[in-house]
Amino acid sequence: MNESRQVEVVVIGAGQAGLSSAYHLRRTGFEPDRDFVVLDHSPAPGGAWQYRWPSLTYGKVHGMHALPGMELTDADPARPSAEVIGEYFARYERTFGLRVRRPVDVRAVREGDGGRLLVETSAGTWSTRALINATGTWDRPFWPRYPGQEAFRGRQLHTAQYAGPEEFAGQRVVVVGGGASGTQHLLELAPYAAATTWVTRRPPVFREGPFDQEAGRAAVALVEERVRRGLPPRSVVSVTGLPLNDAVRQGLADGVLDRQPMFDRITPDGVEWDGGRHVTADVILWATGFRAALDHLRPLRLREPGGGIRVEGTRTVADPRVHLVGYGPSASTIGANRAGRAAVRDIRRLPAEARPLAA
Repeated sequence: MNESRQVEVVVIGAGQAGLSSAYHLRRTGFEPDRDFVVLDHSPAPGGAWQYRWPSLTYGKVHGMHALPGMELTDADPARPSAEVIGEYFARYERTFGLRVRRPVDVRAVREGDGGRLLVETSAGTWSTRALINATGTWDRPFWPRYPGQEAFRGRQLHTAQYAGPEEFAGQRVVVVGGGASGTQHLLELAPYAAATTWVTRRPPVFREGPFDQEAGRAAVALVEERVRRGLPPRSVVSVTGLPLNDAVRQGLADGVLDRQPMFDRITPDGVEWDGGRHVTADVILWATGFRAALDHLRPLRLREPGGGIRVEGTRTVADPRVHLVGYGPSASTIGANRAGRAAVRDIRRLPAEARPLAA
């Protein structure tokens, strides 16, 4: 563990962002295991997709974009997305010989000698001139805190722990959160649960019609502005709104998607609003999103006073050796592809001694 292996680039994470970055590294002359290494803490290919609940079929996936250089074709929309995308990522890794090392837990990234970074992991230490961090958010589910939460006698779980609607049969479920996961949970739970209640901090915005390139650029620009100011990024969907598809329309018509304002406290047997309104609940399902998994970068002191990390393109302002791919404006699948290419382009501009060892 005291000896470090030297490479030019370490990629942390093998989801969409990490594989895209690895593809562009290889395409521009970097060799796996010699010039760069991809470290992934998950047990199998598929990134965060491998942890999604079985009832989230590929046909329900919102906005999955193919990895660069290989289309995802002929996928059965009725199969679980975890299977479809896991197999696709595995085939991608094999086709391009990316040699992902897993499971490897990255514990810390520190300053090393000679302008290098030290990446400390469960499989040893790597010394690198540049770092592409593509760790995503799945490992950091966000749990809001509300008065009375500890006294609730029912079950509380997060989207990250959701395994499907069947286990909630006959139960009264409060779903918290106005994103895509929250609406998907409600639509799935309705035929099984005794009752569902949907609460969100802000009224949900449903988007009619196609989401064209102009709208996409505008949404990404809003997220990018926060990152540029050193504030924690908001999700892209928080500024795009929720797509109004047939299932959502039916849920609105049936009253399943009848949004209520956020409750003020949790009681032992449910939730309560100021003014005395009370809803009895057996389960509170927190569909409240995730935060960027960046604790391993803490020794580099990248965070700004606003709580986020300032990024220009993919490069962190505080340390230009570190690139965040799949962070903020590049958190969407298509954004991750573009960001992977941009990060590699920047790394190619490093001094000559940081370039691949052979042409």
